[in-house]
Amino acid sequence: MTAVRPEHEYDPLTDPLPPGGHGSPWFRTDNLPPEASAPVQEPVSGPVAEPLAAPATEPLTEPQEWYEPGPAAYQQDWYPAQEPIAEPVAPDFRAEPEIPVSEPISVPSATAVPPATGGRAERRRAAKGKGRAAPTPAPEPDGRRLTRAEARRAAKARKDSAAVIASRVVGEAFITLGVVMLLFVTYQLWWTNVRAHQEAGSAAKKIAQDWADGRKPGTFAPGQGFAIMHIPKLDIVAPIAQGTSKAKVLDKGMIGHYDEGSLKTAMPADATGNFAVAAHRNTHGEPFRYINRLKAGDKVVVETQDAYYTYEITSELPQTSPANVSVLKPIPVGSGFTKPGRYLTLTTCTPEFTSTYRLIVWGKMVDDRPRSKGKPDALVE
Repeated sequence: MTAVRPEHEYDPLTDPLPPGGHGSPWFRTDNLPPEASAPVQEPVSGPVAEPLAAPATEPLTEPQEWYEPGPAAYQQDWYPAQEPIAEPVAPDFRAEPEIPVSEPISVPSATAVPPATGGRAERRRAAKGKGRAAPTPAPEPDGRRLTRAEARRAAKARKDSAAVIASRVVGEAFITLGVVMLLFVTYQLWWTNVRAHQEAGSAAKKIAQDWADGRKPGTFAPGQGFAIMHIPKLDIVAPIAQGTSKAKVLDKGMIGHYDEGSLKTAMPADATGNFAVAAHRNTHGEPFRYINRLKAGDKVVVETQDAYYTYEITSELPQTSPANVSVLKPIPVGSGFTKPGRYLTLTTCTPEFTSTYRLIVWGKMVDDRPRSKGKPDALVE
């Protein structure tokens, strides 16, 4: 007789359970539907087998997967495990942001040459790397593109013509010349006066120092100062040097005494003669710039180591040739003097800023005063 298993021992899927029972609650026998029943077993002959005792199982506190045969390292629920939620992290603005790159970024090469879009010559040059491709010609207003011949004519029309280039060169040359002339005029009209006044002042101080030291004058060397001229009306005080050298005397702001060759004239201390001098009217100190303002009766004083010689202006020659040296004679021609005497002749260039002609002013001595008697009235007034 075949032993009949209890109803709770049958598996509805007729799949024998592993030892220890199935761990899933979905396959417990007590969850079978009511219509499920144990199959009828045929009686078997022989001894009756002992009924199988159900293995003792511990109550499950958590559902386990049915395919785990033994105890696992950790218990896992039948539903998917939830991932832990990460705590929010404050952004670090000092760090460089990560830029998500979905596609590779292609960096153009620095030496890449744009494709030539012009004619065959441009494409050939671009292919050889000897030049850049010409830009695509701009289309005409009607929408069509220019032909190569039209593009060449348009490019040629855009270039400066020879006349335009020549005018630019001439303009730049004139600008450069103007700047050079401006600098030259500034040098002549301003800087030369500054330098001449400094040198004339130094010469006058040296003359006064020599007189204070008691040095007796001998033969004056060219360029050596020996006297001082005072023109009170023009507020002029300038040293007088021997000779009329432009570089050694006149350009240094001094008055030069004619004492060379046929132009040799008398000294103030001579009994008779014509004391003739010259100076610049413009630039280099310009001591005689306004001698044309002197009138008859105005005084000019020549101061030497031993005496003061006072001259009175008598006449003027507004313009004469530089070759007219007769104005320097002992009895100057054109001065109105007719007999020997002690005369003064002042010469300078005219018109102003030119050396075309000469301006002449004459005077005669009216006072000869030793230094021991003090200054003349012309310097005291």
